[in-house]
Amino acid sequence: MHQKTRHKGLLAAATGALTAAAAVVLALSSPAAAAAPLFGDDFNDGNATGWTTSGGTWSVATDGTPAYQQAGTSSDARARAGSTGWTDYTVTARVKPTAVNGSNRFVALLARVQSATSYYYVALRSNNTVELKKLVGGSSTTLATGSATFTTGTWYTLSLEVSGSTLRASVNGATPLTATDTQFASGQVGVATYYAGARFDDVAVTDGAAPSPSASASPSRSASPSPSASASPSPSTSPSSGTVYVSPTGRDSAAGTQADPTTLPSAITRVAAGGTIYLRGGTYNLSQTVTIAPGNNGTSGARKKLSAYPGETPVLNFSAMPEDPANRGLAVNGSYWHVFGVVVERAGDNGIFVGGSHNIIERTVTRYNHDTGLQLSRIASDTPRAQWPADNLILSAESHDNADSDGEDADGFAAKLTVGAGNIFRYAVSHNNIDDGWDLYTKPDTGAIDPVTIEDSLSYDNGTLSNGGQAGAGDRNGYKLGGEDIGVNHIVRRSIAYHNGKHGFTYNSNPGSMTITSNVSIDNAERNFNFDAGTSVFRSDTSCRSGSGTNDRIIGDADSSNQFWSGANGSRCSSYTGALGWSFAADGHLVVTFGGRVVTP
Repeated sequence: MHQKTRHKGLLAAATGALTAAAAVVLALSSPAAAAAPLFGDDFNDGNATGWTTSGGTWSVATDGTPAYQQAGTSSDARARAGSTGWTDYTVTARVKPTAVNGSNRFVALLARVQSATSYYYVALRSNNTVELKKLVGGSSTTLATGSATFTTGTWYTLSLEVSGSTLRASVNGATPLTATDTQFASGQVGVATYYAGARFDDVAVTDGAAPSPSASASPSRSASPSPSASASPSPSTSPSSGTVYVSPTGRDSAAGTQADPTTLPSAITRVAAGGTIYLRGGTYNLSQTVTIAPGNNGTSGARKKLSAYPGETPVLNFSAMPEDPANRGLAVNGSYWHVFGVVVERAGDNGIFVGGSHNIIERTVTRYNHDTGLQLSRIASDTPRAQWPADNLILSAESHDNADSDGEDADGFAAKLTVGAGNIFRYAVSHNNIDDGWDLYTKPDTGAIDPVTIEDSLSYDNGTLSNGGQAGAGDRNGYKLGGEDIGVNHIVRRSIAYHNGKHGFTYNSNPGSMTITSNVSIDNAERNFNFDAGTSVFRSDTSCRSGSGTNDRIIGDADSSNQFWSGANGSRCSSYTGALGWSFAADGHLVVTFGGRVVTP
């Protein structure tokens, strides 16, 4: 409903006689990746320090979040980073082709780079092929080839593994290519274009081979997977002087070392900009909100990090709290923090509350809380609009089984009532929450919020808890995008709504001009798409049903690229058949399947 927002948790059982379903490959991270990270750059600091370019026109540009852009199309172009001594590793990156000049052009990911003219690479070509190749002194050799879609304006994830003489490559976790070659034994990583413009983001390098992404988790599971610590240093890595250690048995006055860990509230007051708080695994039984206070900030180039210790799962358990709006779990009211790999459960209100700005909340699980699992809103009723939370990234997060006693307020995720510009949900999963999967509600008292972006995400079975419980008058939508006839131009793209208790995607009295692109909505209880007003733009959206249901309602700019439901399925629905499943791939993507088949909207 409207008074609160609650964060919803892990994908729960897909129930009913559902036969039509949707699957998508999203860029979430593996919950149990064993490989140690060597390098990562998401360009959120606004620069490309550490990258060496050859040809082209390179800059950091904004595409939802900052990305590394190569704008020239009149030649080939390369950028490389990392260590020349790296040997066996897996490199992944997201790439969006933006323009091509001529036929058979490509964008590429590089490994074992020796120079601007010698390396291994996987090339996604404009003739809808993908090739695993090597370049030696500027002369290329094709080692393996396959079919893959190439569309400008679309993000793809490329992966290239080099292990001894074995080379493996993939696009979106599929189209695997394998070859054997001994030309290069070590080298840097890189990205490249050939007579094409492109944007690159989320470049990650992990030591050793990546686990197979093929095993998708069953949606019938009730336990949340442990968040991955793959983006944190290996346990064998010596901590920096800016590291503070915390454990369930730590003491406030302890030194904060591995041998003498402190408590989480104490560590939050000690860590310096650029430093890391490592939470050792286990359950932290807490009875009061853990608050990162306003003014306790990192910087754009030196965030403060609150992270699970590599390979371990810290659970912040607030079951001692009574249900009350004041009783949040973890309150991130500072700015430039990176919260990673933490489970927050059973708080009296929100599991994680974000009132600060420029934060990254990554690979968290919020579950069994008495209000929205993860919510963005202003810190206090007197917080001026200029200080509403802005430019936060919720990445690869899961929220499930959040429920309030009234059964009408606990959502999975919410950015509502009072949020500023630039907030993004990416690769997030919300399921089995008592109210909505996402809630972007507005009301006249506080006026319009700034546009929110939701992309590459999944919302299912909201309105019904994992144990089958239903209660109250929750709205039970997958994505609720407004309220009170206040227009806000949100962006929702490449996301899935499945089997929610009311609508899949709904404008909820938002008469704005939203961008609703490349989404899939399947077997929601009422409408898959419900937009009764506004001038929203719909492109490449798909609606499917396994049986009868209410026709979609669309008011706005909807062209023939869409397939809405009006009593019968179109041809696209054949891709969304079978049982819903999902898992986290080693390269950081959420892999969603139907009937064991990986598909994209």
